[in-house]
Amino acid sequence: MITMRNIIVDGHPNLLKVSKPVKLPLSFSDKRLARDLHEFVVNSQDPKIADKYNLRAAVGIAAPQINILKRMFAVHFNFMGEMYSYVVINPVITYKSEELIFLPGGEGCLSVDYETEGLTPRAKEIEIEFLDFDPKTNQAKPNKLRLSGYPAIVFQHEFDHLEGILFVSKLFDKLENASPAFEVVHDEDL
Repeated sequence: MITMRNIIVDGHPNLLKVSKPVKLPLSFSDKRLARDLHEFVVNSQDPKIADKYNLRAAVGIAAPQINILKRMFAVHFNFMGEMYSYVVINPVITYKSEELIFLPGGEGCLSVDYETEGLTPRAKEIEIEFLDFDPKTNQAKPNKLRLSGYPAIVFQHEFDHLEGILFVSKLFDKLENASPAFEVVHDEDL
């Protein structure tokens, strides 16, 4: 089971290295890694498990964040009633829109264990092709997704880890050429 002690943080040289493709067919250890990454993200969102193991809540984690330089990441989140739960292996982003968006309030990261200020521009829409591993069946098949808005931000953030890029290297105080991914509603506005 992956816990916070397995997560390497900003300053570790491997976070800035480009990861190597996962060899196919998937080995037993790569399937185990895929299941473990997915399990971590799911567990981090379960209050009882997260509290028991002191996990920070996350919507994604990439293999380089646990010091394994392989092109693999897991995401697990619900957005607008749609569940995005994937283990992504050897992804290729085949399309990025020119229109940019950002996450209001900024992005966060398991490997960045300090406060940050600023906004990270991301393509509003992407198309990504990857080997889609299902932790329940232990099988993988090719997949292609077209993502927009928040899901596109999450996938780009995790993809950047495979390229040796942390979001803190892309921070801006303000973005003239990008729009918020969604509107933030404050309690007093209700």
